[in-house]
Parts: sequence; C-alpha cells; structure tokens
Amino acid sequence: MTAPTGDGAPARRSTPSLASNPRLGDWITITRDGRVLVRSGKVELGQGITTALAQIVADELDVDPARVALQPVRTGASPDEGLTSGSMSVQHSGDALREVCARVRAIYLAEASEELGRSPAELTVTDGEIRADYGGFVSYWSLADDRLLDIDIDDAPAGGVKAPGEYRAVGRSAPRVDGAAKIFGHPSYIHDLRFPGMLFGRVVRPPARVARLERVDDAVLCARDGIVDVVRDGSFLAVIAEDEAVAVAACRDLAAACSWSVTDSLPDQAALPDYLMSAPSVAETVYESLRPGAATTVRTFTRRFTRGYVEHASLAPSCGVAVWTDDDGLQVWSHSQGIYRLRQELAREFGMPVDRVVVTHAEGAGCYGHNGADDAAFDAALLARHVPGRHVQVVWSRQDEHTWEPFGPAMVTEIEVSLDEAAAVTAWRQDVWSNGHVSRPSSGGLPPLLGSQHRAEPLAPVAAGEPPFRTGGGMSRNSVPLYDFPSVTAVAHRLTEMPLRTSALRALGAHLNVYAIESVIDELAQEAGQDPIAYRLGRLTDPRARAVLEAVADRSGWGRAVGGETGRGVGFARYKNAGGYCAVVAEIEAEAEILVKKLTIAVDVGLVVNPDGVINQVEGGAIQAVSWTTLEQVHFDRAQVTSQDWETYPILRFEQVPAVDVVLLDRPGMPTLGSGEMAAGPTAAAIGNALADALGVRVSTLPLTPDAIVAAMP
Repeated sequence: MTAPTGDGAPARRSTPSLASNPRLGDWITITRDGRVLVRSGKVELGQGITTALAQIVADELDVDPARVALQPVRTGASPDEGLTSGSMSVQHSGDALREVCARVRAIYLAEASEELGRSPAELTVTDGEIRADYGGFVSYWSLADDRLLDIDIDDAPAGGVKAPGEYRAVGRSAPRVDGAAKIFGHPSYIHDLRFPGMLFGRVVRPPARVARLERVDDAVLCARDGIVDVVRDGSFLAVIAEDEAVAVAACRDLAAACSWSVTDSLPDQAALPDYLMSAPSVAETVYESLRPGAATTVRTFTRRFTRGYVEHASLAPSCGVAVWTDDDGLQVWSHSQGIYRLRQELAREFGMPVDRVVVTHAEGAGCYGHNGADDAAFDAALLARHVPGRHVQVVWSRQDEHTWEPFGPAMVTEIEVSLDEAAAVTAWRQDVWSNGHVSRPSSGGLPPLLGSQHRAEPLAPVAAGEPPFRTGGGMSRNSVPLYDFPSVTAVAHRLTEMPLRTSALRALGAHLNVYAIESVIDELAQEAGQDPIAYRLGRLTDPRARAVLEAVADRSGWGRAVGGETGRGVGFARYKNAGGYCAVVAEIEAEAEILVKKLTIAVDVGLVVNPDGVINQVEGGAIQAVSWTTLEQVHFDRAQVTSQDWETYPILRFEQVPAVDVVLLDRPGMPTLGSGEMAAGPTAAAIGNALADALGVRVSTLPLTPDAIVAAMP
C-alpha cells in the first residue's frame, strides 16, 4: 500500500558523489545501438539498487528502463563513491545520477537543436527519440559521441531534474533487473565465476584467536593428485589445487597434521557486560542538549540493556578470485562493499602502486555489513601470487565464516532517566559501551585484513574505530531519542582493546539503542497510565514521526484486546535521527519460547523510487531483526569462538518467519531516504515490548531466549 502525503519537486541538496566524480562520462555512456550504460560506484548487495537506479536514469533521460544497463563496479572505470553502506545508495548515487542525466539530456537536446533547427524547449524526447514539431527527429543513439560527455558537470549546460509529476518509472513497482537470472539458476554470483585454467585454494585457519603454527607435516598430501602448491607464510597456511573438491579434502588433511601453540585471550562470556564496562575505553560525549528552566528532578532511575556479539550469518560463505600477470598486475574479483578501499589495502599489503591493482565487484549472497568478503579477496590474492597467470578462487568454509568474519559488536546501553513530581522526564542520559563498529580495509588506523595477521611478519590487529556521530555514528547510532525531553546527553565509551574482531553489521548500534530507548519509553507510559502509542505521540513534535505511528496504529488495529500468552508491542525510531522513519507493531506468543506471529510496519522514506523494492528491504531487515532479537548470539570460550555452524549459531527458520505487512507513506516532495536498516531497532523494541505485554516481564538482555526471560523474572 502506498499512501501519498505530498507532492512537488524533491529538495535539492549537495551530492558528495558528484563532488568526487564530476565528469559526466564517468557515469553515463550513450551507445549507437540504443543503450544507456550506467556506472555507479554503489554495488548491488541484494538490496535492489540496480533496479532503482535504472528507474531514476530512465525518467531523467526519457528512455525505456529496458534500455538502461548498470555496469559491474570496477576500480578505475566506475566512480569512487566510497562504501555501499548506511542505507545511502539511492540517496548518494541516485541523486548524482539524477543530476548527471539531467545534464546529459540537456547536452543531447542542444545537439539535436542544431540538427533540427528548433530550440531545445521546442523538442520532445520519447524513449531517446528527439522530435521537432514539424516531424523531424534524431535520437540519442544517432547523436551518440563519448566526446559530448567528456566534461565536468559544472561546465555542462544546466538541465533541470524532473518533478515527481513527470515521473514514469520512479514511484512504480518494477521487477528486479537481476531477479530472473537468480531465480532460474543462471551464473550470478562470485562463486559461479570460472576462468580457463582456474585453480582453487583453501586456507587452514588457526584453532584460536591467538595461536602460532609450530609444525605442519605436509607429507600427508603426497598421495593426493591435483595438489599444485602448499603455501605457508608464518601461521598462514593454505593449499592450492586443480579441483575444488581436492582443495577441500587437502585442507582437512593439512589441518589434522598441524601443531599449534594456543594462548587464551578472550573474556569470560558469562561476565561479558562487566568486561565491556570495565575494559580500557575512550569516552566521548557525542550529544548534549540542556534546556534551561526545566522542572525540578525528584526521582532518577537507571536501566541497563545488553547484547552479545552477532554474526552476519550469510547463507553463502565469503569468496574471492584473483590473478597476477606481468602486464596487468593484480586483478581481484570480490563482493566487497568498498572496492576502492579494498584496492588501496591490497596495494599496501603487497607493496605495489595502487594503479597496478584492479578490483571488480561480483555479487555475493548478501552481506548486511562488513563480513569476510575483503578477507577472502586477500586470501585469493596471496595464493594467486604463487601461481602467476592463473586465476585462484578461495571460498571460505562454513566454520571459517562463523568463527573468523568480523562480528557485530557486543554492547551495553545504560539509560538514566530523571523525573519531576508529575513523572515527566526532566533529563535523559544514555551511555553506550562497545568495541568500535568500523574495521574495514583502509579505514581509520589501517586495520589489517585477516590473513595478514597470520603471516610471518604479521600486522597487529587494530581496535575497531567509529564513524562520526554527525554522519550517524556506530555504537552511538540512535542513542539520542527523538522525543521532546528538556535535557538529553549521550556518551559513547569505545573499547581500545578488541578480543573478538568487530566491524559494521546492519544498523550498527541502532539495534540495541532503539531497543533500550523504546523499552524505557514503554515503561514510562505504563507508569503514567497512558497507552504506549498515545504517550509517544504526546512527546513527538516531528509530523512525519507522528504520521508513521498513527499509520501503524491504524493498520495493526492497535487497541483491540489480546489475551492469554499473546502480547502486542510497539517500537519507533528515525534511523540515524536523519534517515527514514519506521514504526513497528509486533504480535507475539510467549510459551516455551517467543514466536513472533505478525509485524505491522509503517515507514516514511521520502520519495519512493520502487515501492516493491522498499517493501522487500523493510521486510528483510525486520525478519533479520527478529532473528537477532530472539535467537542470535556468538558463543566463545577463553580461546576460540565455539558457535561454528548452524546448530551452534541458530538463525530464524522458515516456520518461524512472521507475517509482515508494510505501509509506505510516500512523500514525493521529499528526498529519498534509505530503507534497508531502518527496521532493525523498532522491530527489536516492538518484540521486547510485546513480551512485556504478554508476560509482565521486561527483559534487558538480548537475545530474548528462555534463559534470559527466566533470569528477568522476579
């Protein structure tokens, strides 16, 4: 369902992608055979941006979307738009392409004007065909010339972007341009890549986070045919084989023939919150708003919320392909979220000029953040150096994926609320303890890739860093409530030691922070004797925030009675306090375990480019949040991660997936906002509040396992 709520042209804003990549020809090529080739710096991770961007291009150029072809993202050939992260792809790349295409259209209209003897204002464009009033016509395709677009955007003729009323493709659901190949099993993923003479590599991982390879008896491989090489570089050990099955078997044999020295290096999982709050850290007040004249505080209470480490848990493991040649240097294929950053890091690791490294994006099976893709690319490059001229593919094992990818950090969020004599909030303070949420290649401090930490001259791990709060933050993401409180303070305590490797996972700190905020808000509503949604509406001045809460209340039938062990709860947030608005109502059954029966979700992401795509993203993010909130947690002992497969790290199964109903509040007059991460926090909060509604128990420890629920009972 799409409910229009406004019209008018989208607000113009600065486009960082264009500032870094101003040349029009870097973005668009018009071909003589009737195609529009588009180069975006944002990669397809399963979120459907190739479809949405094609719709934007089609509208601005007045061509059929079928003519638009998004090109694979490759360093040196595609604009450098940094990372594909933070639900910013349509905002950044979409805005850039909208402006680029408006200029391209103006350039071609100027060319046609000379050919047809009419001013550009007198010409019309239909599917790339430019017509004059007397019947004469030319087309983009007949005029196609790369030299026309060899110009910076500021030097190109001005071309106004379309107003929403002129859209033909944007705002309408469109099938995924990449969907058919995947549905019908055509080669679509990096795992499907095959090159002539390609070899296959597998890496033997250490048995613990801190371990040194003392001895390996590679004679165990003598009887195996198809072994090309055994690579040992310090504690980095791998095999290269002619056949993938041979590589897998040889890796297993090698692992059994190794002797390691192991050092305990991990904290006690049973006391993880205490560790997070006592480990060395750096505190930063990321937000402070003190309103003078507030009422006198008469009571203060504190609530503490925790979650463990969380995996990306991609169904397909990480993969990389690489080849070294004398002419081309190093070529790599990766499902990385940041191919330019990966290129920079590979050049640094191998001591070579950046322009001698080419990284091409190839789709993986989704990632939801910084998983093992970059590490697998490094593994492939390191092995390929031993067999110049031949491509090497490295696929991680399931155990590798579960135990060695960067995790979403464990967190503690503590909220202190001060109340006046009428039980109104006078001050809100939120403290968050966590490792940083960024350890991507070539980010702050140059954190090394996994394999480089195990080489003979290892690069030491670097504690994960944090994105600035002004751009969304990491652990501090959504740590400031959107509600109108007189005094609000948020403090982030970033750990400076990192026992388990951490990095970005979908929504970053918003998952726990929104859970914590919305749990306390529900508690305050209960104390005030008010309906939870009415209480929230009474403290929200942003009309768009109010609208999503009112929409979800209406759609979910909020207020109707539920009984027995069934509960209903609500959660709300504006992602990063600057992105999309999301309100969720969850209905659950709480018996032996929590079963989420239904989620009703209302979202406002401004101008909706592809309604079906937005709904898919919101549904996917919400269902993943159900899994995180009720099931997922990394387990470890003092030396190693022990949740190494789907039995020890369970995720939501198909029979546990709730019904999901999404309401879109389309605002054509507003800029498009991202949708992929916005549902995580509100969904978690709605489930927690529904549990309190069903059982009368507020659980502050995630995931909401039976043990956590029992521990919370008085």
